[in-house]
Amino acid sequence: MNTKTLKQTNTELENNQLFQLILINDDVNTFEHVIEMLIKFCNHDSVQAEQCALLVHYKGKCAIKKGALKELNLVSEILSENGLTVEIN
Repeated sequence: MNTKTLKQTNTELENNQLFQLILINDDVNTFEHVIEMLIKFCNHDSVQAEQCALLVHYKGKCAIKKGALKELNLVSEILSENGLTVEIN
C-alpha cells in the first residue's frame, strides 16, 4: 500500500468514525454563557444545554456533541473563540 492510499484510507476512517466533543469545567464562564453557546453552536435545546452545564459544573466535563472529526473541529474552534474549554476524543 503506497503513502497516498494509506492517507486516503486514514481520511476515510476519520470521516466514518464518530468523535466526541467534550466541554471542560472552568471558573470563568457563567451558566448562562455556557447554555447560550450550547444552544447556538451545538443545536441543544434549553433543557439539554442546562443539563450539560450542570454536569460540567459537578463532574468536571461532559460530552456535548458527537460527530465527524471535521465537524467537531469547527465547533471546537468556535466554542474556544467564545471562551469555552473543549477537547475532542
